[in-house]
Amino acid sequence: MSPAIEVTDATVRYGEVLALDSVSLSVAPGRICGLLGTNGSGKSTLFKTVLGLVPTDHGNVRILGHTRTVARRRGLVGYVPQAEQVDWAFPVRVRDVVMMGRYGHMGRRRRARPADREAVAHALARTHLSDLADRQIGALSGGQRKRAFVARAIAQGADVLLLDEPFAGVDKRSESRITELLLQLRQEGHTLLVSTHDLAQVPALCDEAVLLQRRVIAHGDPETVLRPEILMEAFGIHTDGRGAAWTP
Repeated sequence: MSPAIEVTDATVRYGEVLALDSVSLSVAPGRICGLLGTNGSGKSTLFKTVLGLVPTDHGNVRILGHTRTVARRRGLVGYVPQAEQVDWAFPVRVRDVVMMGRYGHMGRRRRARPADREAVAHALARTHLSDLADRQIGALSGGQRKRAFVARAIAQGADVLLLDEPFAGVDKRSESRITELLLQLRQEGHTLLVSTHDLAQVPALCDEAVLLQRRVIAHGDPETVLRPEILMEAFGIHTDGRGAAWTP
């Protein structure tokens, strides 16, 4: 069986800035992989590299054995961006945002069919957003906005989901609902790559973790990757033995 996500020797530069340095990693189907690293470590660039949104100097990316172009065309990969990457003032309803996930299933005229509307309704129900379907996307809370983009990926039918900081700026209720949903999606066979700054959350959520600092520092089970000596070597992070962490 092909890996769900396979990145081989990927190097990305923005001008003179080295964003990713010969990054290689492989995530098997049906796994949740936590992507860890400080700001500027290359996490968002890695997402964009997997999606094919930034060019690589060299290296290769495969999604379920397909090229990035084929995977996107077939709707195999879905993306939940960071909040600051979205124009929340755009006059679009939650239902419309979720329907965007169905565009790859529609014809050129982008006319929704009964199957598309059913998929959107199902995705809204799974993310507890049915009652907010006709609300403008910017009127939602932070957690509701994140769930709207998860719903878009569900409606798309993507087998591989990339979530960039899905827990940032959300309340505890939304965090719990998002966590529960991600675990359900994994149980259904989806593969998830999830970036997060909350190290204490990783062992309960993730099957494995990748520590990134423009290159892969460590990749393995969370307990191994979060060993104090690895965190200290990579980022100067100290832990209190209970999962809490800080930078001196």
